[in-house]
Amino acid sequence: MSNWIERDKQVIMATYGRLPIVINRGEGNYLYDEDGKKYLDLFTGLAVNILGHSHPEVTKALTSQASKFLHISNYFYNKPAITLAEKMLAHSIKGKVFFSNSGAEATEAALKFVHKWSKDQEEERNGVVVLKKSFHGRTLGALKLTRQAGVYQDFPVTDTPVYEVEPHNVNALKDIFEVNKPAAIIVEPILGSGGIVTLEKEYLQEISRLCKKYGVLCCMDEIQTGVGRTGQFFAYQHAGIEPDVILFAKGIGGGLPLGGIIVAERYAHLFKPGDHGTTFGPSPLSAALGNAVIDVLMEKGQLEKGNRVASELHELVTKLQEQFPSVISSVRGKGMMLGIVMNLEASSVKEIQRQLLEEGLMVDVTQQTIIRLLPPLTLTSEEVVLFIKAFEEKLQNVLKVDSNVIS
Repeated sequence: MSNWIERDKQVIMATYGRLPIVINRGEGNYLYDEDGKKYLDLFTGLAVNILGHSHPEVTKALTSQASKFLHISNYFYNKPAITLAEKMLAHSIKGKVFFSNSGAEATEAALKFVHKWSKDQEEERNGVVVLKKSFHGRTLGALKLTRQAGVYQDFPVTDTPVYEVEPHNVNALKDIFEVNKPAAIIVEPILGSGGIVTLEKEYLQEISRLCKKYGVLCCMDEIQTGVGRTGQFFAYQHAGIEPDVILFAKGIGGGLPLGGIIVAERYAHLFKPGDHGTTFGPSPLSAALGNAVIDVLMEKGQLEKGNRVASELHELVTKLQEQFPSVISSVRGKGMMLGIVMNLEASSVKEIQRQLLEEGLMVDVTQQTIIRLLPPLTLTSEEVVLFIKAFEEKLQNVLKVDSNVIS
């Protein structure tokens, strides 16, 4: 065992189930451990490294901004942040941006904004609607919105009412809107940690329609699905709707912490000086990287290239599902966001993850039995084939042990 792993155990709290690898560097779509072994990174720091590692445009932006200044207080105007906000609005809705440092902080900002909005209404409104198995963060406000028992456990919660509904249950949603009169609904267009549950276009359109009808704020949590991850800049755009609030983080920072919310122009005046803030939001360095990410994706064609490779990945994974129907129940997701639902015991799925890791392929597992792929948009066709061949071999091995398959 690496000395670094032992040192970690001595000084860092054990809040993560780590993989037994010490990363030394990253280049392109690969990470390299301390022994020089390379790994194809197919979950990119949990959807953060949208352009892989050490992308030349991102590195250029990093060194350029670092040579100027790393941090200034929010008492001054931040040119990289202004530019980034302009670019994000150009690819989403007409409105204004509040920058934070992370996805959880984006959720907290959204909750405070929803509260401000509700106090501005003639009719009393209170509470937030969320979907079952959704994930919106681990800070105490966000935690109450997260619908995963293993995450929220028995930590203290805020007194904001939260109404939980099953995805795609329109009637239940309508009943809550009519009876409980919530202030907002917060929805992941694709439930990431919840198992890559893709919400149908028609369902998202119905959410938008009901929000307009009942006067409820429509908030799209694009923390994991945003910044090109699903084939559009934001995933809600597949449904052709316009939300009132958009939450973002992860991929936008090019590998550095960055998050926030976009609020539709008609409501953006509600936040006044002193209503919300953060010391580091946004870091000029993170904002500079965010500008580079958007330029590469939207101006230099990487999103379009990534979509072509994502189609190849979906096609080949779907063929594996057809080839091994007793092992793979279904394939879910859009773009570079896939969930391979395994018909196996959790221990067997973790074993497949471990075996792939030994062969230099990094994949994630969520909801115990779903292999989650969150590859970079720089993934190549050759790398797709590399993964498919290795994964197919593992599936063939599973069938040799019938007891691994859930009947």
